[in-house]
Amino acid sequence: MNFKKGFKFVLLVFVVLLALEAGKLLWWIYSPGVVIENVKNNYINIPTGSEYEDVRKMIVDRGLVRNIKAFDWVADKKNYSNFIMPGHYEFEDGLNNNDLINLLRSGSQIPVSLIFNNIRSLEGLSGIVAGQIEADSSEIIDLLLDETYISQFKFTHETIIGAFIPNTYEFYWNTSASGFVERMIDEYEKFWNKERKDKAASKNMTIKQVSILASIVDRETVKKTEKSTIAGVYLNRLERGIRLQADPTIKFAIGDFSRKRILKSDLNVNSPYNTYRHAGLPPGPISIPSISGIDAVLNAEDHSFLYFCARADMSGYHHFSKSLREHNRYAQKYRQALNKLKIMN
Repeated sequence: MNFKKGFKFVLLVFVVLLALEAGKLLWWIYSPGVVIENVKNNYINIPTGSEYEDVRKMIVDRGLVRNIKAFDWVADKKNYSNFIMPGHYEFEDGLNNNDLINLLRSGSQIPVSLIFNNIRSLEGLSGIVAGQIEADSSEIIDLLLDETYISQFKFTHETIIGAFIPNTYEFYWNTSASGFVERMIDEYEKFWNKERKDKAASKNMTIKQVSILASIVDRETVKKTEKSTIAGVYLNRLERGIRLQADPTIKFAIGDFSRKRILKSDLNVNSPYNTYRHAGLPPGPISIPSISGIDAVLNAEDHSFLYFCARADMSGYHHFSKSLREHNRYAQKYRQALNKLKIMN
């Protein structure tokens, strides 16, 4: 009798312990495991080739789970170490460990918004892009300087900067350097639709020539309302065989876009981008042309102006002239304003 009571007691204790253990496991699996204290911290980026310990460290460092032991246990039971998928993953507060591991195993990452605009160089582009996707800046720039690679898209090292249309794009975070470039080539081809190509042809320009001129127009003014007028000036000069004499091309040639004033000595710089010495367009864009700059060239204002000069009031607007005599008067006033402000270069 006592033996039966003892056995029942032991069995009861075993069942209770088993139930507690089962409850603990269910708690580990299905209780809210993710805690989001800062909405800006609700994600991890898992690089290509990561192992379980790498992912675990990211989660611990960000304080994303309440109980790392519970996460480890669920990850082990679901064999997550053999199904690690790179990418950008965002989490909701209260997500349980089971759903968290399922999410990470599935590769169902959230696209990131990649934004770039007002960029002056391929190096600048590579740095900005690399801060938003997995690809390293050196990988991107190496591709863009690889003549064999970019020639398949019919670009040279001078013109490739015009292949990037400034905008906001959605990418998966683990996009490679080549994946980025090739996506941008696709976007470039979409941007240059029949309407834009026809407008370029009507001006006897290729789309690459439009991009070159647009990059100059962009650097001449920050006033969008003036862009089509300035584009019209340059088209008039090109049509008449007059050198562009565009100051932004000098800044590009000497490698200093911060210059407020172009000196006479600067005009002698030996560069194919020096439009004071060389007729026609330079060999490539001097920066990534904006959409507004491109459309300003395609929809250039029809007028008779051949010159323009920044206004002496430093408003950012320009005076437009048909004669060199009138232009020189405006230029003299502008130089006097620069002297007054002690802007020497």
